[in-house]
Amino acid sequence: MLTTLLKGKLHMASVTQAELWYDGSCAIDADLVRLAGLREFEQIDIYNVNNGERFTTYVIIAEAGSATISMNGAAARKVQVGDRVIIAAYGQFTEAEADNYKPRLVYLNPDNSVERTANTIPVQAA
Repeated sequence: MLTTLLKGKLHMASVTQAELWYDGSCAIDADLVRLAGLREFEQIDIYNVNNGERFTTYVIIAEAGSATISMNGAAARKVQVGDRVIIAAYGQFTEAEADNYKPRLVYLNPDNSVERTANTIPVQAA
């Protein structure tokens, strides 16, 4: 049996561009892609914190060091520049793999610089 787990995420990324007439996808700074353990053309889910929109697209690579988070094609209709989004990728793991797996979590500042990285989320207090 396979279990689907969070593989990696960019938490609270700021949308820098919304390009309606560009090939549909999400362009992400190559450095952030690598840090979160994502891959070019990998399916991602995007959760818009500003408006509650949730949608699926895929990763394309933006220039390293550019801090780019660009929603392209139809995805451009789901955001506005400046919106904060969570970009998440999931993987399927065997039970043995899942027992030892830790996701790559990247927490971003409003300018898309890295605030911190982690591989666990603290227990939520009541």
